[in-house]
Amino acid sequence: MQPLIDNARTFGQRPEEFAQLAQGQSPQVLFITCSDSRVVPALITGARPGELFELRTAGNIVPPYGSDRPSGEAATIEYAVEVLGVQDIVVCGHSHCGAVGALVRGDDLDAVPAVRDWLAHAADEPGAVDAADPTVAAAVQNHVLAQLLRLRSYPCVEKRLANDQLRVRGWYYEVHTGAVREHSADTDAFEGL
Repeated sequence: MQPLIDNARTFGQRPEEFAQLAQGQSPQVLFITCSDSRVVPALITGARPGELFELRTAGNIVPPYGSDRPSGEAATIEYAVEVLGVQDIVVCGHSHCGAVGALVRGDDLDAVPAVRDWLAHAADEPGAVDAADPTVAAAVQNHVLAQLLRLRSYPCVEKRLANDQLRVRGWYYEVHTGAVREHSADTDAFEGL
């Protein structure tokens, strides 16, 4: 913890670098990814402060939309699309994902009921995959596609997609190599950027 504290102490000693951030934000991208500490959106994309609007959830899950039961995730998506006017939304899954791995293996999550109940929002099962694969690559990629379908059902996203004012993208990040792949509708495969 101490190195983090030391950096935080010196971080604010460069106010000229941050003065413009007080004027507001206008990110072009909503980046939805996992809470996993190995996945760092700004590091992956090279984004500077103010360039990405982030939504981090266990397993990069996009929960079902429901105006009768608002969630922080739905509010974040709606704000990014309707207020900030992002032009792209990226749903980024990653290798070695504990959430997707638990789904694939059928892990007993009774000891962590909040996690168990959250993973019930994963949409579809990640599909027929090799449960012995530690990267759970195929499962994560299937999971990303399921979350993209869920995201498209949000009214604000659906409307902006219909008007060609928004693009949604599915990414897969390999934590063990740093490689990033994007889903191609043409080939129905995740290909290098």
